[in-house]
Amino acid sequence: MAEVELLALRDDLPLGGPVLWLREVGGRRVLAITIGAREAESIGWALEGIEFPRPMTHDLLATVVADLGATLTEVRITHVDAGTFFAELVMDRAGETLRISARPSDAIALAVRVGAPLAAEDSVLADAGIEVEEDEGEGVDEGEMVEQFREFLDAVQPEDFAP
Repeated sequence: MAEVELLALRDDLPLGGPVLWLREVGGRRVLAITIGAREAESIGWALEGIEFPRPMTHDLLATVVADLGATLTEVRITHVDAGTFFAELVMDRAGETLRISARPSDAIALAVRVGAPLAAEDSVLADAGIEVEEDEGEGVDEGEMVEQFREFLDAVQPEDFAP
């Protein structure tokens, strides 16, 4: 398991719409997860600190989790199957660990709201991660990262993801 961070949320039409870019903390691998427009809006609102008079779906979920006495301790990207990513919410309730299957977009929308860390299974990073080169001392350039991912997509075949 590796800690990842939300690097960017971008609308990238050539990649099929909104894309969550997750970067391995202390590493050079990046995951690009295409998500729905509504989920992207929800994540964007949370990142910008926008609050609504009535709770939106992910705000409601955060309230329900808290009111039930649970805490979201981590969101994990657990596996990828034919280009579809899967995640789970890891929660603590009175010392009991709960694991709940979720779409990565919903899980990350909730994590952003409550400040929970993100992680990805090493196998997911190995199978679907794109290694990006960093200029020493300068970090990852997002434009270069997207270009490297497009090159990866041009070369990858569906059977590359077969077990």
